[in-house]
Amino acid sequence: MFNLDEKYHSYLHGKKRLRIDGVEERVKGYGYTDDGKSISGYYLTTENYQLKYNLDGQFLRMEALRELERVV
Repeated sequence: MFNLDEKYHSYLHGKKRLRIDGVEERVKGYGYTDDGKSISGYYLTTENYQLKYNLDGQFLRMEALRELERVV
């Protein structure tokens, strides 16, 4: 498992952006995900999306935040 702060902290307070479908997105937060027993991956939250990855850094899925808001 790697340190998320080392990889993504500069995205929070710097000028770095993620490019998603040609649009630059600012990272607003990140954290680990779990399966109820152990850490299973991590997520990145941008201005418009939440991206999920496994512990190997392999992209799993992307969800639009507006879709997540409707579920709540």
